Amino acid sequence: MNKKSLSERDICTKYITPAIEKAGWDRLTQLLEEVSFTNGKIYVRGKLTARGARKRADYILYYKPNIPIALIEAKDNNHSVRAGIQQALDYANILDIPFVFSSNGDGFLFHDKTADNDPIETELDLENFPSPETLWLKFNQFRGIVTKEAEKVVSQDYYFDGSGRSPRYYQQIAINRAVEAIAKGQNRILLVMATGTGKTYTAFQIIHRLWKSGKKKRILFLADRNALIDQTRRGDFKHFKDKMTVVKHRMIDKSYEVYLALYQGLSGADEEANAYKQFSPEFFDLIVIDECHRGSAKEDSAWREILNYFKKATHIGLTATPKETNEVSNSEYFGDPIYTYSLKQGIDDGFLAPYRVVRVNLNIDAEGWRPEQGKKDKDGQEVEDRVYNRKDFDRHLVIEERTQAVARKLTEFLKGYDRFAKTIIFCTDIDHAERMRTALSNLNADLVAQNHKYVMQITGDNDEGKRELDNFINPEETYPVIATTSELMTTGVDAQTCKVIVLDAEIKSMTKFKQIVGRGTRINEEFGKMYFTILDFRNVTDLFADKDFDGDPIRIKPVTEETDLSNIVDEEENQATPLIDEITGQEIIIEPEIRYPEPQTPTDKVKEPREKVYVNGVDVSVLISREMYFDNNGKPITASLKDHTKELIKGQYASLDEFLNRWNSTDKKEVIIKELEDQGVLVEALRDAVNREVDLFDLICHVAFEQPPLTRKERANNVKKRDYFTKYGEQARKVLETLLDKYADEGVTNIESMDILKVKPLTDYGSPLEIIKQFGSKAKYLEAVKELEQELYKTGA
Repeated sequence: MNKKSLSERDICTKYITPAIEKAGWDRLTQLLEEVSFTNGKIYVRGKLTARGARKRADYILYYKPNIPIALIEAKDNNHSVRAGIQQALDYANILDIPFVFSSNGDGFLFHDKTADNDPIETELDLENFPSPETLWLKFNQFRGIVTKEAEKVVSQDYYFDGSGRSPRYYQQIAINRAVEAIAKGQNRILLVMATGTGKTYTAFQIIHRLWKSGKKKRILFLADRNALIDQTRRGDFKHFKDKMTVVKHRMIDKSYEVYLALYQGLSGADEEANAYKQFSPEFFDLIVIDECHRGSAKEDSAWREILNYFKKATHIGLTATPKETNEVSNSEYFGDPIYTYSLKQGIDDGFLAPYRVVRVNLNIDAEGWRPEQGKKDKDGQEVEDRVYNRKDFDRHLVIEERTQAVARKLTEFLKGYDRFAKTIIFCTDIDHAERMRTALSNLNADLVAQNHKYVMQITGDNDEGKRELDNFINPEETYPVIATTSELMTTGVDAQTCKVIVLDAEIKSMTKFKQIVGRGTRINEEFGKMYFTILDFRNVTDLFADKDFDGDPIRIKPVTEETDLSNIVDEEENQATPLIDEITGQEIIIEPEIRYPEPQTPTDKVKEPREKVYVNGVDVSVLISREMYFDNNGKPITASLKDHTKELIKGQYASLDEFLNRWNSTDKKEVIIKELEDQGVLVEALRDAVNREVDLFDLICHVAFEQPPLTRKERANNVKKRDYFTKYGEQARKVLETLLDKYADEGVTNIESMDILKVKPLTDYGSPLEIIKQFGSKAKYLEAVKELEQELYKTGA
């Protein structure tokens, strides 16, 4: 047998797999082939979406299920044994795997990340692949797992419920790193994972492994919202069954092993209300703090006292948005994150939904508004003469026409998109959310008449709205469709099918902005939720350009105790915070105390702020509405779309001739489209910017190489003028002429698909088989289509 003639798959089957098995790896439990570990990035093309390629390793070797320790990249025998090592190293770096191999079927190149003084890369014969025990021993030494007790904890199996669900690669890394750290004695741990990436499931698996191994016996899961506790109890933690309880009304039963509790249920304003003290300080040996950037993040908060009381326990903080300010530091308390999985990574991997951003600028927001002389508010009082700007609107000054303009723009958007797309509108405060609900109800009276829950105000003070929160986030429930809110839905709301987020509040806090964006990042393919749109009326999405948006938080809290913090006001902490009254079970709004600088002299007077001023009769209009575009790194494109695209295309094709050769030699033009999109070319956006009637071919030639573009119709007419079809029979000629018309209407990728033979008017010529018969065979039909394409592009650019 000639080894060089074998495919890569044959090399794997005949040489690589047998060598691994001979070394002692169990094919059923330890050796996985062709492992896809990402879902493929979602690309948005107008209203359509497409998945990019998944990342796939040829082999991943596991010592225990979900504990991967080695990765192998295979090549056919026309490559050297080293040929796959760089790709293997890239994948191993992503997957946190220390032992990396490349093979062409002759042997293995072994890259050992644990090597210290030894050579880092060595060649091995097929007979000398290392055994599971050899690599496991090296793995534990490298990770610092040196005792039998620690090894018992680290090798504890995951929980499997028989449904086939298992942790994604990044969840595996977070779980394994946390369990390893705790096995080695680390007691403060921070995990940073973007909203929608399964923090609670990750926490469940960490707790389960520590609990089953006997390392941790009593566990407390802490959160500060009822919704978070309910989702946890009914969701991932349900497998704890009768070992788990929810602490309610400060009633403590010490016979359970896993406790779910609200901070508010354990602490109160006076000593008697501090229910956590019914437990001894040593009762819990593991505490998991959900959304740890809030509540207990602040050193002097009442809630931090709970953590201090149980200070001997291991504390794990979970957050999508670790907080680092002059006053609050997650990393100071927990240490630096042991693992971070960012929004950008989640979108690139295809586990999180990408976003479109539409910026809407209103005239009074851009230019400011100054009342005309003698202008009176709705109460008949004269409005103070000054220029009011976006920061004033809805907080100090309410302009009825502005509320109407925002509601009208959103309604127009939904009518052109999907009137039943789940939508959250973030307003300045509860009053603003009330008014927005009314404005939207009036503009959507037809749907509100069918069901008054089409638009609902869901805020902390509104019982009816809060009762509908579960229905809003339930994909199976149609209503409510639109939710107006202020603070209640910024976090802890698992809105899988939220397709539109509207920003009509001033948001300067990066933490809060990330949390709000996180409401849209979940994917639900069953219900068609693959991406979401942000409608921004306040330029909040400027924060996307901030280097901190998807970067690691930098610890900035001063170490010195002498720093004067008296004048520092934390933007987010001063927002109205929804809390839960444990006695009534109701969510309430508490306005936190804001610290202002002390007056300098006894004669200084603090001016009392006037209540909100309400005015109407103001001309409000949309100045501009435009979509923002983002590059492959998730950063806003600041250059013009054409300039940005030109740069990307020229990075792919250095000259017009190079592009023409590639175009004419490629059988399926969608391959070129896919390549360009992978490079970050926004094909659909470019069509909108140039001309939707222009083919991709002309778009590229025009934008990158400054050639005058022809429309698809012009190209089709040029072919018809050349009377190119005369060599075919009458029926075949009619088919090709119809394909030409289809090209003019829809583009080249449509005529390349065999499915086009199943749609009108082509179905008038018979079934796909009957049509193909007119050309003699399928191969000849495809050849005719290829020739048609060559005729279309014959004139070059």
